[in-house]
Amino acid sequence: MIRIHFTAADFAGVRFAPRAAPLLELNTALMKLLTPGDELLYGRWRRRSLHSLPAAAGALADLVPAGRAPGFLDVFDDSLPDALDAARQWHPHRIRSEIERVYAGHPAPPPSWLRDLHRGEAGGWRVLRRAQHAAFESVVRPVWPVVQDLHQREFTRHALAVAEHGLGAVLAGLVPGARLRGSVWELPGTGERDVEPGGRGLVLRPTFHWTGHPLVSDLPGRPVHVTFPAGPGLPLTPAGPADRGGPEEALARVLGRTRCEMLLLLAEEHTTSGLARRLGVSDATASAHAAALRGAGLVTTVRAGRAVLHRRTAMGTLLAGRYDPVRGRNMTRDEKWGHKP
Repeated sequence: MIRIHFTAADFAGVRFAPRAAPLLELNTALMKLLTPGDELLYGRWRRRSLHSLPAAAGALADLVPAGRAPGFLDVFDDSLPDALDAARQWHPHRIRSEIERVYAGHPAPPPSWLRDLHRGEAGGWRVLRRAQHAAFESVVRPVWPVVQDLHQREFTRHALAVAEHGLGAVLAGLVPGARLRGSVWELPGTGERDVEPGGRGLVLRPTFHWTGHPLVSDLPGRPVHVTFPAGPGLPLTPAGPADRGGPEEALARVLGRTRCEMLLLLAEEHTTSGLARRLGVSDATASAHAAALRGAGLVTTVRAGRAVLHRRTAMGTLLAGRYDPVRGRNMTRDEKWGHKP
């Protein structure tokens, strides 16, 4: 369990990152790449990504000899050139301390390039920069436009949710298992950890390659960064021309097609059974999808006698984009998604 202890000043300093951070997305992609499990969904992506990694990227493995990464890899700049140079801003003593920390108790000595980095020599920094750049170009660059698009949508969604429901509600619903107990924000995590921002600020960052528990970067003198999984739970694929063409297709990649279609239908009020009929699913399935959209602040649900009525919120309408619901109601499910009967 991760517990973040807020003061009044800390609540005032919570913000969502407006743009994606390239090296953060790279770090989470590499974590997912090396985390076993989800073979059905991620097995092919892992094999393809590992096969395509250039030899220069192998130096990154030297930095995590026992699964512990040095803090200077936590880089949140949204410009790749700036991000690649950011670690050099760390004080040399802290660089040495972090390298010694991750190698403490490790039986093998660090490689020569890492010893150069420990001494602050330019050759060590060149190896690190080349490794990060090579790994980014191989693993993240092909899907970087998709990541940027998803990040912007996530930023907009949470900005509207804060305006409509308040920051407390958004923090409590940010990830499954999160809750706000007074001034303490509890998040699922491995082990027990207490974090005190102490007025430094807190930045919330969605990531689209990681599906595990939230990740917290708590570095002295810097804002606390909480990285949370916000992707579709599937490996990202580069967007083709068809993906870029239609707003409903882009929305479907984020929500899933059934929930996307439900959100589009809810431009007008529907009962649960009415949604089930329109979508061709059971009442229980329609209710579960409506609950998920409601939890994300995209629909509202009210009871009217024995009926349960659902309708889109202002945030849901914004996400639905320019799609014309009147035309959509006259289209078949196959026509709507471009499938031939």
